[in-house]
Amino acid sequence: MLKFVQEFREFAMRGNVIDLAVGVVIGTAFGGITNSLVKDVIMPPLGVILGKVDFSELKWEMIKASEGVQAVTMNYGLFIQTIVNFIIVAWAMFVIVKLMNTLKRKQETGAADAPPPPRQEVLLEEIRDLLKK
Repeated sequence: MLKFVQEFREFAMRGNVIDLAVGVVIGTAFGGITNSLVKDVIMPPLGVILGKVDFSELKWEMIKASEGVQAVTMNYGLFIQTIVNFIIVAWAMFVIVKLMNTLKRKQETGAADAPPPPRQEVLLEEIRDLLKK
C-alpha cells in the first residue's frame, strides 16, 4: 500500500499532471466567461436584430402542461446558444494555437538562422588551426 501511495505521489507531482490541472481550471473559468458572453452579450442583440426574439424562450411544446403535469418541451433556443458558445470557444482555441505555433516557428528559425561569422574571424581561426599543427 505504501508503494502505491508513493507511486501515486510521483505521478501527481509530474509537471504534465500539474500543467493539465492548471489547464482544466483555466478552461473551466474560460467556459464560464464564454457562457456569459454568449448569453448576456451576443444573443440579446442578435435576438433584437432577428425580430425581438429571446433565444432562451424559443422552444417547441411537445406535450402541453395539464393538472399536476409539467409541459414537455424541446428547448431549441438554448441549443442555438450552446452552438454559438462552442463556435466562440473553438475560435478562441484556434487563435491561441495559431499564436503559439507562430511563436514556436519564430524561435526555431531564430536559432537556426544564426548569421555566419565575419570573414576576418574565419581567417583568424584558420591561422590559429595552422599554427597549432
